Amino acid sequence: MPFEKIENYINEKTEFPLRDRYDLPSSEHTFPDGSHYRIEIAGMETANNLEIMTREAERRKVPVHRVIGMVRGAAMVDFAELKYYAQIAADNKYEVIINPVPSRGWDNGRQYVTSEGYVSGMRLRGSDKVYEWLKELDRCLEAGIRGFLIPDEGLLYLVNKLRADGVIPDDVKFKVSVFAGHGNAYGAKLLEDMGADSFNPLGDLTLPMLASIRQTVKLPLDIYVSLVESMGGFQRFHECGDIARISAPVYFKIEPGRSEAEMYNSWVDNNLLDYLAAHRVRIAQICMEWVERSGFKMVMKEKGDDLSIPKP
Repeated sequence: MPFEKIENYINEKTEFPLRDRYDLPSSEHTFPDGSHYRIEIAGMETANNLEIMTREAERRKVPVHRVIGMVRGAAMVDFAELKYYAQIAADNKYEVIINPVPSRGWDNGRQYVTSEGYVSGMRLRGSDKVYEWLKELDRCLEAGIRGFLIPDEGLLYLVNKLRADGVIPDDVKFKVSVFAGHGNAYGAKLLEDMGADSFNPLGDLTLPMLASIRQTVKLPLDIYVSLVESMGGFQRFHECGDIARISAPVYFKIEPGRSEAEMYNSWVDNNLLDYLAAHRVRIAQICMEWVERSGFKMVMKEKGDDLSIPKP
């Protein structure tokens, strides 16, 4: 079969790009409030971390739109702190996305932490693990949390049905994690069609790769501009203007540190987390400055009505 038949089919019968978009077209999409980009601070594991981040954001005049919290699992936090965390976020109008339970190699499965087990991704193992995730989802909803981190497509399928059928509130949002491992337009379209509200593509995608994804989907992209050392450690501050222009609507995802284990395991020193809480806001300010220096007319408003702010 001539390859031209495949090329013609993709070009003429689908919305997908045949190749990455090296022409780097500007996105035609924005958030509902007209913003091209927003700030996402990851790794706010405790209420104290969140308070420190809030004070630093106020001092630096950095709008924080979304917080990725309790990456090590909300199950590691007692209910009183969980409610207090939700209250802090509600008072400051932060959208909060929570990871309900410990995953990676921190449950009772060990394949993921072997030398080659990482290639299998971070899907939940078995129905019992999904059941545990749902139990913690219920506890988080009771505390007022309205956003959740999704590590696999099977779970996304389930929780979207729960939301669509009114079993859980319709204002709940689902962000697909980088650990689901998607990095092209086809995977992005799959997630959008399955009900994802945003997704975190692989952290090392080039600008043409991001442009090819944006050609295909409208949902917000959550793009690393500062990445933990154990996953590559790159810093993309100088590209922030282009990322906003090409990928809008986009969350700048900020998560520096040495490794996931050193930041998010159960034994981590909270002094390190407190330091990173403030440091990540400093990086957000730098990213905003690079957008301004880019010369592109990118809009970033302080808060949007579409944010899934907790309801404690």
